[in-house]
Amino acid sequence: MAEENQADTSTGGDQSDVPDNQANATATAGNENGKVADEAKTARAHRSQKVGAVVSDKMQKTVVVRVDRLVKHTKYRRYVRRTSKFMAHDELGATIGDKVRIVETRPMSARKRWRVIEIVQKAAK
Repeated sequence: MAEENQADTSTGGDQSDVPDNQANATATAGNENGKVADEAKTARAHRSQKVGAVVSDKMQKTVVVRVDRLVKHTKYRRYVRRTSKFMAHDELGATIGDKVRIVETRPMSARKRWRVIEIVQKAAK
């Protein structure tokens, strides 16, 4: 059994005699940027997530999410609340007052680059 495995590896492909660094050089020779064109190494980067409150749901499948953050003032050393509004694609049916988690995604329209992935807390009715 061990002899069969050794026989298979020794008579393997045409690059078995070529060291690994040379094999990678030949694989990337056609790519102008020098990136490895291997599908196994195309891992998706970490996507940014934010939690905010829905302030508008008047559009179809789109909500406006207000995200608050605290920033320390450079001169006065006090924390100041800063607010940003993001338009997010909503398949879950969030309504005004809901606390939602959004994640960045591909551009869906001119101003919509976020997607609602979870309704953290429903609004009190």
